[in-house]
Amino acid sequence: MIRRLITALALSALTGGSAYAETFEVQMLNVGSDGERMVFEPAFVQAAAGDTIKFIATDRGHNAELNDGMFPEGAEQFAGRINEEIEVTLDVEGVYGVICKPHFSMGMVMVIAVGDADAPETFLEGRVPRGAKARFEDLLGSL
Repeated sequence: MIRRLITALALSALTGGSAYAETFEVQMLNVGSDGERMVFEPAFVQAAAGDTIKFIATDRGHNAELNDGMFPEGAEQFAGRINEEIEVTLDVEGVYGVICKPHFSMGMVMVIAVGDADAPETFLEGRVPRGAKARFEDLLGSL
């Protein structure tokens, strides 16, 4: 028992406190398991600070990027290329709005909540296509 605790503490020190960080895999799909077109699956992830999100280009023609104004202050913006698998580690607590740039107008969006956070009232302000806005609203109901 003590040996495991020492090992965990040593790992935590070596990795900057992220010994228990998780990696979530998100697929970028033309058709989801529920038949919905142009989706991230899962479309909602509840993560902890230090967790990693791995976006997998399962189907071609997609990317994953943060939408302008839809991420917490102090967080780094990311934007993957089309057909690119990317991994991002989210260290800032808050709500992140992720889009597929080519299919944003078709509603290809997802929400990542890091920590115990609520979306700011300004989350859906700005230019958000109708289909994307409806999906974001549904996903924000998961908070």
